[in-house]
Amino acid sequence: MAHSEQNQTSDRNRVNKTDILRDFQVSFFAMSRLVTFPWTFLEKDLESNKSSDLISDILKQTCLHSLCRKFPPSVRYRKLFLSEIIRRQEAAGCDPLDELYDALAEVVGAEDTTECYKNYLLPSGDAVSLLENVALISEGTTGLVTWEAALYLAEWALDHQQAFTGRTVLELGSGVGLTGITICRSCSPNRYIFSDCHHKVLQKLRDNVQLNGLTEQTSPTVAVEEMDWTTVTEEQIEQIGADTVIAADVVYDPDVVESLVKLLSKILRCSSLDVPPEVLICSTIRNQETYSGLKQQLEKAGISHHVITEAVSHVFPYNRGSAIEMIKLYSDLQVNSRTQRHH
Repeated sequence: MAHSEQNQTSDRNRVNKTDILRDFQVSFFAMSRLVTFPWTFLEKDLESNKSSDLISDILKQTCLHSLCRKFPPSVRYRKLFLSEIIRRQEAAGCDPLDELYDALAEVVGAEDTTECYKNYLLPSGDAVSLLENVALISEGTTGLVTWEAALYLAEWALDHQQAFTGRTVLELGSGVGLTGITICRSCSPNRYIFSDCHHKVLQKLRDNVQLNGLTEQTSPTVAVEEMDWTTVTEEQIEQIGADTVIAADVVYDPDVVESLVKLLSKILRCSSLDVPPEVLICSTIRNQETYSGLKQQLEKAGISHHVITEAVSHVFPYNRGSAIEMIKLYSDLQVNSRTQRHH
């Protein structure tokens, strides 16, 4: 009996350790804030075992991993991460670990840049690797970093792959490409059109799409297009022929809401499509007034919305305390025809 309990405890510890290593890896590659790492588990392990084995395993999954060699997080971030591990190891009174100090020496001598890689690990084990700007606002735009609503929408897509499988998908305001690349990698769309209007964002977006092995020759076929919401025509929308239209974190400025609503009206009333596309907008609500303004303008334009309330699987690390809302849009013509069918 005692032997059986011992085995169960050993199995539990193994599972725990596997989860902890995965947490460290996922958080490190996405450059999550250091306070969010599972340090308590590491401290307890160091205190009880007086061994640096777990630190060695963490290093193999982070700084010494092949993904870090290929697409490294910023120099500053790796320096802070390694310094934090050293601080905790020294506090526990464990013997120094050469590979830990070697890894730190490597980044201490390296020069930091304005760009870095963030790697978002998918459930399949693949990674979406993105070249992002270190600063949240740079080149006069916020489009050069990944925002929370893009991560949330990507998680929703992983949970609802059938909403994209075999379809032509148009993404508005693609930014650096996280949501779209995740969908292309995991949801088997037939065709995917990334779009944005800022030339620096488009340049970074093209680089990231290519970085992840997606081209016009691959399956799905992908395109990166410049799209100015104020000038796009119904002919252009009809040419794209999207079955699904998505956007994440595009409602941040009252000035863009009006042009967004006009574009959404054109998309939903596109005459050449037998079935209007499914339209999903995901937003981090930073300013309630701006977000309410979107809903009011949608209503004025004859567009109804339904809030999607179901929980999403936690795949990526980000601040889940943020107010994120996802809505599905319908033109009132669609709503009326659905009501008539129902009756």
